[in-house]
Amino acid sequence: MTNRLTGYQNSAPKVTLEYADGHNLVLDVYTNEIIRVFEDRGCATNSYAIDGDKHHKTSYTVDDKGDHIELRTPSLVVKAYDGHHVDFYDGDGHPLVLDYRGKRQPLPNDLDDEHKSTVLAEGHNIDLIGKEHDGYYEVIKSLSPDEHFYGLGDKPGFLDKRGYDYDNWNVDFGQVHNESVKGIYKSIPVMYGLKNGHPYGLFFDNTYKSHFDLGKESENYYFYSADDGNVDYYVLGGHTLKDVVANYTYLTGVTPLPQKWVLGYQQSRWGYSTSDERVQAIADGFEKYHLPIDVIHLDIDYMRGYRDFTWDTTKFKEPKKFVAEMKKRGIRLMPILDAGVKKDEDGYDIYEEGVKKGYFVENPDGSVFVGRVWPGDAVFPDFGRPAVREWWAKHVKFFADMGACGVWNDMDEPASFDGELPSDLIFHDGEKKATHKKMHNVFGHLQAQAAYEGMKEATGKRPYIITRAAFAGTQKYSTVWTGDNQSIWSHLQLAIPQLNSLGMSGFAIAGTDIGGFQKDTTPELLTRWLEASLFVPLFRNHAEMGTRYQEPWAFDRKTLDIYRDYLNLRYRFVPFLYDQLRHETESGLPVMRPLVLNYEHDPAVRQINDEYMVGTSILVAPIVNQGANKRLVYLPAGKWLDFWNNAEYSGQQTIMVNAPIEKLPLFIKKDTILPWGNKVKHISDEPEKVMTFRLFGDCGAYKHYQDNGLDFKYQDGEYNEYYVEVGSNDQVAVKLNKHGYQPTYERIYVETDRGRFEFDYDAASEDYQLAE
Repeated sequence: MTNRLTGYQNSAPKVTLEYADGHNLVLDVYTNEIIRVFEDRGCATNSYAIDGDKHHKTSYTVDDKGDHIELRTPSLVVKAYDGHHVDFYDGDGHPLVLDYRGKRQPLPNDLDDEHKSTVLAEGHNIDLIGKEHDGYYEVIKSLSPDEHFYGLGDKPGFLDKRGYDYDNWNVDFGQVHNESVKGIYKSIPVMYGLKNGHPYGLFFDNTYKSHFDLGKESENYYFYSADDGNVDYYVLGGHTLKDVVANYTYLTGVTPLPQKWVLGYQQSRWGYSTSDERVQAIADGFEKYHLPIDVIHLDIDYMRGYRDFTWDTTKFKEPKKFVAEMKKRGIRLMPILDAGVKKDEDGYDIYEEGVKKGYFVENPDGSVFVGRVWPGDAVFPDFGRPAVREWWAKHVKFFADMGACGVWNDMDEPASFDGELPSDLIFHDGEKKATHKKMHNVFGHLQAQAAYEGMKEATGKRPYIITRAAFAGTQKYSTVWTGDNQSIWSHLQLAIPQLNSLGMSGFAIAGTDIGGFQKDTTPELLTRWLEASLFVPLFRNHAEMGTRYQEPWAFDRKTLDIYRDYLNLRYRFVPFLYDQLRHETESGLPVMRPLVLNYEHDPAVRQINDEYMVGTSILVAPIVNQGANKRLVYLPAGKWLDFWNNAEYSGQQTIMVNAPIEKLPLFIKKDTILPWGNKVKHISDEPEKVMTFRLFGDCGAYKHYQDNGLDFKYQDGEYNEYYVEVGSNDQVAVKLNKHGYQPTYERIYVETDRGRFEFDYDAASEDYQLAE
């Protein structure tokens, strides 16, 4: 046996497993709960997902057990055997990730050699074994009968990914998204497992095209395969599933705290940006119908001939003045920015400067590659080079100077109307030449990084960046949305598991296009989608040009009234969402999350696709079926209160809930205190003077966070932390535990079923006193 394990070398924090065939494996101990498995296959080892050195000094032991070598940390045990097999167990000996000892077996089918070429020629998508080439490799793991899979970003489909297979290759996918689609705009190669109830994670840090088969091909194994790259993956342990998710975000980064107004309502349509009068009319509509709003988005038409970093002054006579006027009304403008730069040699500085400096992707012969996107012939920045990112970031200042609130990156898979870019195009991986195959999946990631750094440098504020394409770690720079969904009920149903999966994959701020981007929505679908999105961090209605209008007033009066009620309700919950995002920056856990993340030991929640939680205290059970006016709701352990009527229910049971069109089934965990925001039309940059806290139940406690909601001063301690408590003895207390941000609430109300308690701030004692 040439792949016999002959010994090991221990050079902390790395243990090199030596094999007779020379293909050594390195076990790299990052923390007690994170171990990297690495095999050098001759590729560059820089990571685009992980910044800096994430090693913690960790005590571990290595022993030769005769038939295997064993590495042990306080939380993980690794057993290495002949044949390059490595098995991972938790600290109590429960199996987590075990190498499969057999060979892959294709799914049985009736496709013979005679018909194979015909089926492929017609463009049918079939799975074949035997497509391997020199760079290809597989990592095959043993599958337990009781094993569930989560994560993978926004892959279309259900929360539990077991039984399906997926591709990691960013694609501009304009067709209907459903569970048969293997991948869309993002590649987030992190998966989580519950194996016999024990949690673990696997993160594959490889930018090449890769594939997950999570028990589709066989009930005995699951596997990861890649077209090229090193074998490079991290096994993530943890006592709970939350610990495992936190270990992933420890590696790849947490979503930074946004400006507070980002949590407000946002309206968009491809078509608003055809003129300043059109944008003005939309703003007037929100004012006329007394609807709160914070952002209007500008799609591609605001640009001059779809040229990046331009603003068409025939459509917007004085763009900078117009943006400022909208800001005075409390509405910020968010312009789109596409990846393709128009090929224009007639004085277009971005193109001419990029060509002169050699900043665009090239053909193998050294000429600039030209694709075709919205501006027609277009070239693509080589974002893998730091100098190109710096150049792009410098030009992003254009938006800051205009007063725009951020940058919305699109078409950054990268997409081209002529089809996928050729695999042999010359990109850069740092300063080294690479190919499109290597850099494709991080193109959008690197463009987002450039936009983030450009806006941060230009404004000093927390950048608001949105991207369609992403890779692991993009959450450090950008929010995301799920792309071109459609106004169909199945896409509303899909939104919940998609967003829950994104949250578990590091993206704490994400959203879908409320009402659907493509096709024509209906009043009922739009209403139910808005209700379902009440706590979705990125709260945006977006539609395609040529489809039915889906502004709140585009339908009947009842639809408008319900829409207004839920917009107002959203703003009441903004302080809570902001608290949750602050908590996320410290814990690495998402705001919107599946029930299984909070209740992993409850088998009933492991495949729930139509409910979600916000933190640990709110449960949302939207209506996602046409015509439904009631639904079954599963409540996990604990006592739960119906938000609307305060009815109390015991957990670990399924209840029937009435839900007419105006009602979102919503439950609060008993004995929870929540901040209750003021009724406003826009989220102001000025500090609020009054805050209310509501008690749901008999007693409870809550920590509330306050900063200026705009910049990075909070990182230097410029924030306040409040503690609100209602005791079982009816005692109510409000304390200012930390006073780092000078303005405080002048008055705080605490509402319970026993009354409304008023507390006033006493500057002398720097605390709150109960009003007489």
